[in-house]
Amino acid sequence: MPVIPPGPPGGGPSRLMLAMLLAAGATGAAADDTPNNSASATDDRLQTVTVTTRRREESAQQVPTPMSVVSGQALETQRVYRIQDLQQLVPSVNVAYMHARQSSVSIRGLGNNPASDGLEGSVGLYLDNVYLGRPGMAVFDLMDIEQLEVLRGPQGTLFGKNTTAGVINISTRAPSFTPERSIEASVGEDGYFQTKGTLSGPLTETLAGRISAYRSRSDGDIKNEYDGHDLNGGERQGVRGQLLYKPSEDFSLRWIADYNEEDSSAGTRVLFNTGPTINGVNQYQSRAAAAGATLVDGSERKVNLDGAQQVTVFQGGTSLEANWKLANDFTLTAVSAYRWWDFTPRNDDGLNVPASYNAGVSVQDKQWSQEIRLASPTGGAFDYVLGAYYFGSDLDNRSFAYYGPQADVWNGTATGALANVSSLGKGHIETDSFALFAQGTWHLTPRLDFTAGLRGTYEEKSAWVNRDAPSGGATVTGAAAAARNGRAGAYASGDLTQYTASPSGLLNLSYRFTDDLLGYATLSHGEKSGGVSLAVGTAPTAGANSLLIGTERANNAELGIKSTLLERRLQLNANLFWTQVDGYQTNAYDSYNRVQYLTNAGSVRSRGVEVDSTWVPLHGLTLNLNGSYNDVRYLSYKDAPCAPEVSLRAGAPASCDLSGHTVVGASKWILNANSHYQWQLANGLQPYVTASWAFRSHAVGTVEDSAYAQIPSYAVSNFSVGLRGDAGEGQWDVSLWLKNAFDKTYYTTLWSAGNGGYEGLLGSSRTLGATARYDF
Repeated sequence: MPVIPPGPPGGGPSRLMLAMLLAAGATGAAADDTPNNSASATDDRLQTVTVTTRRREESAQQVPTPMSVVSGQALETQRVYRIQDLQQLVPSVNVAYMHARQSSVSIRGLGNNPASDGLEGSVGLYLDNVYLGRPGMAVFDLMDIEQLEVLRGPQGTLFGKNTTAGVINISTRAPSFTPERSIEASVGEDGYFQTKGTLSGPLTETLAGRISAYRSRSDGDIKNEYDGHDLNGGERQGVRGQLLYKPSEDFSLRWIADYNEEDSSAGTRVLFNTGPTINGVNQYQSRAAAAGATLVDGSERKVNLDGAQQVTVFQGGTSLEANWKLANDFTLTAVSAYRWWDFTPRNDDGLNVPASYNAGVSVQDKQWSQEIRLASPTGGAFDYVLGAYYFGSDLDNRSFAYYGPQADVWNGTATGALANVSSLGKGHIETDSFALFAQGTWHLTPRLDFTAGLRGTYEEKSAWVNRDAPSGGATVTGAAAAARNGRAGAYASGDLTQYTASPSGLLNLSYRFTDDLLGYATLSHGEKSGGVSLAVGTAPTAGANSLLIGTERANNAELGIKSTLLERRLQLNANLFWTQVDGYQTNAYDSYNRVQYLTNAGSVRSRGVEVDSTWVPLHGLTLNLNGSYNDVRYLSYKDAPCAPEVSLRAGAPASCDLSGHTVVGASKWILNANSHYQWQLANGLQPYVTASWAFRSHAVGTVEDSAYAQIPSYAVSNFSVGLRGDAGEGQWDVSLWLKNAFDKTYYTTLWSAGNGGYEGLLGSSRTLGATARYDF
């Protein structure tokens, strides 16, 4: 069975190979009819959904944890094939996506810290039980997915890496001993084209294999007025191969290897706002005009860039998972994994004049992990899971800035300070993380359970940050020399080390009032280790120790119910939560050096309510409605960056107090509604229709909470119609779909652009397309 092993970027599969695989046809058995997020409906009743949240198979409705489960079929039906679209299906989740490096996932408003090369995220991302150290490692097309679980709140006592906000657990379909093949093609507006294929089946009586591949491309939906080209499109492709060895019911060995690459103009930012006008002067507009730039309205999906906008991503990995069923029904699991990620950007300055030719940060990251778990048998008065975990990584980043002849005009520096100057910097960090964890459940009565969990993590990080002396430009003295040295001067941090011991804990009491009604209360504590900021930022003046970021600590309380009502036609889950985070890790913006930097932003409180429901009101119709109310604010953030309406004024303070302000990226209200209706015709054909609606209320766009960086509320609607039928021994499926049906212009995240202005990332425009699939 051909599998692409991990290796250097140049060793990836060629487009020709991928095209041949897709053309050959290849997934799974005929897709089931699971249209909703949390359960499958058959014969007008909701079926049991099995999860491995507590590291053993059990019904999702019996797990006393706030969670949402999305089946692979639901992802396909709703046309959700990117991690950044997941927020349209589940409550309390926000994905701040620009491109593979500048991306982050937050749950309940916690975790908005993109581009933190020296720090892991507050939300843990797992792919087939392997922790992904970079959020960008999950930025590929979601193909051949079995199930996706979203767990809210600290999850350190069972999952490999310590997290404070939650976990997204992605499981792909395993090799099958029954032949499965599938081929799918989609076309749409703006040059969108995607093909996917899977082939699975037995190789011997004890060995099965699976291989899946995809290729996606689009022209983009943002027009560059400078040269007439489309931006925000590009190409992605990938392949995943698997082997499953199962000589008996007591042992299985699953090997997975995958490779993904991207060459696109993702992350094209449009002008959102030019910022404040102070004493009759708008600094962004006046400096742009002085440099000869022409600004365009970003809300019309236009930019005016004289340089290239491009990102390339090469990534891959391999994992080996073994499961043994031991004597007395104990289960031993071992997961070994290695992954690598290589990211290179090319970013324009947002202007049609050469203030900057190119700026950005490239990253090369390698990670390896080992997990061993022992699960006791169930059915007695006490059951438990215990284990050990190791995670190691080696990351290098390279920051670069190539200034053009208009750099001083745009940056407001003395003549000659930055014009035609180039600056290069490097950062390096090595991480070794060790953990022991255990969680046990006492069945105090047939209906009352008490669960306790504990985790201890010890982590070592060693790092350094250097910046070379600037090159190019004219010889300067005085104010120009000082400005050049401040922005691009040589710097060496020396060796930076950090040692962290972080405990995590869980106490949970659950009671089954009836077989279909579960109530629970939870107290949990989670800690995420500190990190190192790998951007020079203000370190030359504040000192190298300012690059060290402290531990993030979360205390969380939950009170919830899970119910199945109306003869298993209605599933209704709801919970209240209250979380306080001390030492909250986030990004701030250094307006002088124009770089994001990592910091501990004091204390944050997140509190609210979440509801998730699925209803089958009549045969063939399934409705899902979920939502959340979340009030997340800084309890204390007294040394925060100032908004430009403050910092650009004469005599502005060095810092501001954001205590009481809303945390960046956190919408107070999130509502999602999804529906799927299918029926049977006399000739055996199955028509179906789907509709979805996703609403997010206003959110703060950047950490300084400027009045000029507020993301407006928005709602997005998607629709599709389709028809299924049998052909031979297979099933065909054709559909017509419309995403963002009412062509809503909305922003998913904002970015500080310098001179008090802000740029934004636009959500996808209205796209009409069609998909054809054949399973056989």
